[in-house]
Amino acid sequence: MSSNQVKPPRIEPAVPVRLPHRRRRAFGILGLLLVLGVVGAFATAVGSVQIPFLTILQVMFSKLPLVGITPNWPETTETIVLAIRLPRVILAGLVGAALSLAGATYQGLFRNPLADPYLIGVAQGAALGAVTGFLFPFDWPGIGVGIIPFLAFIGAVLSVAIVYLLARVGKTLPVTTLILAGVALGALFGSIVSFLVITSGQAMQGIIFWLMGSFSLSKWSEVQVILPYVAVGVVVILLYSRPLNVMQLDEEQAQQLGINVERVKLILLIAATLITAAAVSFVGTIGFVGIIIPHVVRLIWGPDNRILLPMSVLTGAIFMVSADLVARTLLSPMELPVGIVTAVCGAPFFLYLLRRKKRAVFF
Repeated sequence: MSSNQVKPPRIEPAVPVRLPHRRRRAFGILGLLLVLGVVGAFATAVGSVQIPFLTILQVMFSKLPLVGITPNWPETTETIVLAIRLPRVILAGLVGAALSLAGATYQGLFRNPLADPYLIGVAQGAALGAVTGFLFPFDWPGIGVGIIPFLAFIGAVLSVAIVYLLARVGKTLPVTTLILAGVALGALFGSIVSFLVITSGQAMQGIIFWLMGSFSLSKWSEVQVILPYVAVGVVVILLYSRPLNVMQLDEEQAQQLGINVERVKLILLIAATLITAAAVSFVGTIGFVGIIIPHVVRLIWGPDNRILLPMSVLTGAIFMVSADLVARTLLSPMELPVGIVTAVCGAPFFLYLLRRKKRAVFF
C-alpha cells in the first residue's frame, strides 16, 4: 500500500448506552404504576356483573367534593364498585406489595435466595393465632377488627419476637441461628395448628380456606388497618436500601464502612415482620409471592436494592391483584383460594424467566 493511499477509518463497535441509575429507576416506577392502574381498573370492572370503565370513574368522582356529577347508574352498581370491588382490589395490592417487599428484604438481609416472608415463623404464628380465633366460642367486639385477624397479628408478632430472643447472642444477631430458630419454632407451631384443625369439627372448612388465603370478605375497615403498617414499613425499608446493598458483601466490611450492622438488621427485621403480619392477619397465609416476585424483579432490573425494593412493591401489587381477579372469575360463581392461583400462575412464569436469564447472578 502506497503512502499516499488513505486508510479507511476504523469503525469502533457500538457500545450500548445505559440510562443513569435515577432515570432508570424513575422510568421503571412510572411504567409499573401505569400497569398497576390499568390492572386495578380492569379488576374493578370485571366480575359477575360487568361495569363499564367510564361508569366506574363517574361513581368514584361523584364522591369527591366540588364535583357535580348526577348519578345515572343503578344504586347496586355504586354498591358493587365502592363497597365490594374497590376495597378488595386495594387490599390485594397492599398485601401483594407487603409480601413481595418483605421477601426481598429477607433475601437481602439473610443473603439467602430461598428466604421468604414466612422464613422465621410469621406464617406459623399467624396461623396458630387465627385457628385459635376460629375456635373461640365468642367474638370480641371491643378490638374493632374481629378476633381472628387480631389473634393472627398477635401470633405472628409474638412468633418472631420469640425467635429473635432465642437467636440473639449478646449484642449480635447471627443470621444462621435466627433462621434455624425460626424453622424449629415454625415446625412446633405447625404441628399445633394441624392438631387444632383435626379437632376443630365444623370450623375446619373455614380454617382451611383461611390458611390458603382469600380476599372474599374484604372491607374498607381492613384497608384502613393494613395501610398504615404497609406505608410505614415501605418507607423504612426503602430508606435502608443502600446499607442493605453494602451488607451483601460482608458484615465485617459493612461495619468498617460505618454501618451499624446489628441496628440495621433489627430495624429491617421489625419492619418486614410488621408488614407481613398485617398482611396475613386478614387474608391468610398466601404463599409464593414473597419468594417469587423479588426473583422476577431481580432477573429484570438487577440486584441493586435501590431499584429492587421499590420495583418489588409495585410488581407484587400487580401480581396479587391479577391473581385475585383470576381466583374470583375463573370458576365463577365459585371462588378459588388465591394461594392456589399465585402458585399455579407464578411458577411457570418464573421458570420461563429463569430459562431466559440463566446466566444472571442472583447474589
